[in-house]
Amino acid sequence: VQLQASGGGLVQAGGSLRLSCTASGSASSRYALGWFRQAPGKERESVAAINRDSTSTYYSDSAKGRFTISRDNAKNTVYLQMNSLKVEDTAVYYCAADTQVLIRVWAPKIISSWGQGTQVTVSS
Repeated sequence: VQLQASGGGLVQAGGSLRLSCTASGSASSRYALGWFRQAPGKERESVAAINRDSTSTYYSDSAKGRFTISRDNAKNTVYLQMNSLKVEDTAVYYCAADTQVLIRVWAPKIISSWGQGTQVTVSS
């Protein structure tokens, strides 16, 4: 599956952004989709994920209560609505796909496909 992410940008702390990632390729709607992020000098970390029929989701502790993941299988697109953004949310955000039916683990080592990153910068 190929992934194309968009929606990053510059926003002030407390603001909102919505990231989008469109999947293409064979059976793309069957994949769990989600997001990771990587800040300069840090390891890539999980953010959120959603399974193919939106019955199972995962959020990192830092994302809970502020970010919402959703998907539209008709458009083969997953969204990450990010509210109440903080300076520490600044990172390159990567879309990812995996074959999990339910979201058991969301970690870089299990990912099947990666999209290109999109930069999110939150200013103080």
